[in-house]
Amino acid sequence: MLFAFSVAPMTTPHEDGSVTEAVARAVDIVRKSGLPNETSSMFTTIEGEWDEVMPVIKAACAAVAEVSPRVSLVLKADLRPGFTGEMTAKVERLNSALEQMDQ
Repeated sequence: MLFAFSVAPMTTPHEDGSVTEAVARAVDIVRKSGLPNETSSMFTTIEGEWDEVMPVIKAACAAVAEVSPRVSLVLKADLRPGFTGEMTAKVERLNSALEQMDQ
């Protein structure tokens, strides 16, 4: 199962509104979880079963809450039990379909 999420503080002490440091705290927890993960400019995707992933997302939110009294979480899930490696396999299938369209 794939879980894409974005967690960020609702407040920041930075004049420019930067949330980089708080988000880095969350991403650090994800990376140390040992679960397959990938971070892009807007979301972090993590792969695993419910019971593996949800505590990691909760801990990431708690890390952000340590620096902000209010936290925003956006979560999207692709619930497909029994499949693994889908973080890359889905992209490979998409690229293959795009190549077929070009032929």
